[in-house]
Amino acid sequence: MNRIEELFFRKKKNVLNIYCTAGFPQSDSTIKVMSALQQNGADIIELGMPYSDPLADGEVIQASSSRALSNGMTISKLFEQLKNFRKEISIPLILMGYMNPILQYGFEKFCKDAADVGVDGLILPDLPEHEFENEYGAIIKKYGLDFIFLVTPETSTERIEKLDELSTGFLYAVSSSSTTGKDKDFDMVEKYLQRLQNMKLKNPVLVGFGIKDKQSFNAACKYANGAIIGTAFIKAIENANDVEEATKKFLESILK
Repeated sequence: MNRIEELFFRKKKNVLNIYCTAGFPQSDSTIKVMSALQQNGADIIELGMPYSDPLADGEVIQASSSRALSNGMTISKLFEQLKNFRKEISIPLILMGYMNPILQYGFEKFCKDAADVGVDGLILPDLPEHEFENEYGAIIKKYGLDFIFLVTPETSTERIEKLDELSTGFLYAVSSSSTTGKDKDFDMVEKYLQRLQNMKLKNPVLVGFGIKDKQSFNAACKYANGAIIGTAFIKAIENANDVEEATKKFLESILK
């Protein structure tokens, strides 16, 4: 079993995936933040690779991307920072980003370098299903990386089944068709998550977009295996003098 499979084998509910942006709030914050996330109860780290035009991200994560880029963060620099991270971090790490900078880097080189440093999976919201099936999926599989597709409340049952079939690791259930960080009506979200649960999907399901505190985390976990928190965490560390302490306080507010 890989790290993601092992996690979901061991922990079926209340899996906490925290999104952070590489090179934020400072250029050398990446490993510090990841280490603090592991130490304080995160189950998965979703590490955003900053990009100038992040389509799925709300203002807060966009601003963190801009700051990371101005801090000099690039894919090459990220892999340099991650070179020995497995010596101290054992939980799954997923890279989240967009195709343009990865294609500039070289798609196969990117997958190889990600696998070499110990990355477990990828979330690339702008990689179309057709291109995944016909071109990129085989490369991702070659390097042993999981690939996570996103589904929304508007995704048809047929398409959800297809994306579940193509995904490995877990399925990312976007709580609504908007950008990250927006408040959600969880009564509506609940109906959608019940629908996913009733479909008996192959993959575990994690809910993202609008999960920001203990209440929304618990609500999301009611019908899913866990949830993903991004914007609220970025806000918690963006102006922190001590990112480790700010991370600890934030996770305690979710998990205690």
